[in-house]
Amino acid sequence: MEIKTATFVISNTSYERCPADGLPEFAFIGRSNVGKSSLINMLANHDGLAKTSSKPGKTLLINHFLVNKKWYIVDLPGYGYAKIPPREREKLHKMITDYVEKRETLYNLFVLVDSRIEPQQIDIDFMDFLGEGGIPFSIVFTKSDGLSNAQLQRNLEAYRTRLLESWEELPPIFVTSSEKRQGREELLSYIDTILKS
Repeated sequence: MEIKTATFVISNTSYERCPADGLPEFAFIGRSNVGKSSLINMLANHDGLAKTSSKPGKTLLINHFLVNKKWYIVDLPGYGYAKIPPREREKLHKMITDYVEKRETLYNLFVLVDSRIEPQQIDIDFMDFLGEGGIPFSIVFTKSDGLSNAQLQRNLEAYRTRLLESWEELPPIFVTSSEKRQGREELLSYIDTILKS
């Protein structure tokens, strides 16, 4: 798939106020500072599309980017350790769960995981929540350029082993590096396959 255009459309605090045109949506989520904005920019071939920041928890809204005038990349708020007050955190939690559970045009949720660190309970819990809700998702390991290939394979295997404790079958898994543009073709091909089916 070739991306010819990618433009910011709208930011919202509720799934109900998201675009009503019925176009397919592919959303991206992960813990704070997992490299989500960098990955979206790499995918879209557009450096400044999603705002990147060294401060965790920068994305606090549901952001829609229209790709090729046919489908949306949706940048969801991160979950995890962003330093925000409890009440704000609750609002974010509701915003995210409402979107993933109720958004009928969500075709797939890409859950981003830092490939450099061991399995985190917060990620496992979130994936279990998606599995229980029957929400289609894939796992995207980010920042793979920060590891040797042997260490990367060990970390991926640790994740697979951990997930298989409670999962019979694993969702699709992708390995990416925004720095090296690794995984871009695989992700776009996967999106293309879903759109065609």
